[in-house]
Amino acid sequence: MSNELADRLDAVKPSPSMAAKVKVDALRAAGRTIIDFSIGEPDFPTPAHIVKAGIDAMLSGQTKYTASAGILPLRKAIAEKLARENGLTYSPDQIVVGCGAKHVIYNALAATVNDGDEVIVPAPYWVSYPDMVLLHGGRPVIVRCDERVGFKLSAAALEAAITPRTRWLVLNSPNNPTGSLYSRAELEALAAVLLRHPHVWILTDEIYEHFAYGGARHVSLIAVEPRLQERSLVVNGMSKTYAMTGWRVGYGAGPLHLAKAMTLLLTQSVSCATSISQVAAVTALQGPQEGVAEAVRLFQSRGERMAELLNGITGIHCGRPQGAFYVFPSVAGLTGARTSSGKTLQNDLDVTLFFLDEAGVATIDGSSYGMPSYLRMSFATPLDQIEAGCAALAKAVASLQLPSSSKEPIHA
Repeated sequence: MSNELADRLDAVKPSPSMAAKVKVDALRAAGRTIIDFSIGEPDFPTPAHIVKAGIDAMLSGQTKYTASAGILPLRKAIAEKLARENGLTYSPDQIVVGCGAKHVIYNALAATVNDGDEVIVPAPYWVSYPDMVLLHGGRPVIVRCDERVGFKLSAAALEAAITPRTRWLVLNSPNNPTGSLYSRAELEALAAVLLRHPHVWILTDEIYEHFAYGGARHVSLIAVEPRLQERSLVVNGMSKTYAMTGWRVGYGAGPLHLAKAMTLLLTQSVSCATSISQVAAVTALQGPQEGVAEAVRLFQSRGERMAELLNGITGIHCGRPQGAFYVFPSVAGLTGARTSSGKTLQNDLDVTLFFLDEAGVATIDGSSYGMPSYLRMSFATPLDQIEAGCAALAKAVASLQLPSSSKEPIHA
């Protein structure tokens, strides 16, 4: 029987975070108690005033198709937000609203990547970047940025990765999965390289911008070097900041010709983002922001506590996150450990399966993010669940026969 599916799908993997959610849901449906550190969404509800705006939109009949680029009040609100919070100047016609930030990134790549074009993706990376490049015939150029450099791309590494075929650099700060955050000085160094290579465009994913801890502060690369604005796309959305993951509203701000190309794709795919969600997003951006500050405070305390608890477990080392709501602990110290059933944990995927089976704790393997021997763990979950989950992990590790090099816990 002939293959009826497109060949390009052969190179694409399912999203590991979505796969983890399916597995957790199935285990819970089967009666298992699972503490879920895999999910990348805030655990609190969408603020009531935003929900009310959505309800009011439905009741008032704002339930029709909208302009494909998004309703004008929302694009104006986004432009005002970018000016107010990020120091960036965009007109509403340079802004495109999509069904989440992921959708915006997908459309940007669809509009610009030709077969064989290269897209530089620093690793660890959000799982969807390389696969979206592959889906559009491009070649992801993975640049490994290990823990010694704070999981961040250096100017020298960027320079070495650029070729005449480079189309984009994808930069994500604060970072998923590591929680790392680029400083102004680090961005200035990257900008100096990019100015020397005018054919390279920059996609800067700033979806976690408000979640910065310990005195750190998110700065947009375009604000650091405005000369890059004419070949950059700033991507953001409502999902993380306003706990609106299911509302599916994201946006991109960039040069007019790119915005028009992305809008063209919208006209031939989803037509437009949900009208109700767009109205609610206006209220999110223009309404009270106290809930955002409270979320940042909660996430900071949770992240510090999770890192502290993980660092008390033999064989695990965890740096403290600077942003987002993830920690990225090394489990290299557990590689080679033997379980009570005699199985040897060969890699980070084995560790995630061991934690799920033995401790009832869901995590995601670092290999899915381009960095083996680590795990991604979300602290967007209540503190009591963090403490219970880490206690379960400690108990599970205590049951292992560990390699001699992993006998002592590492404290940050």
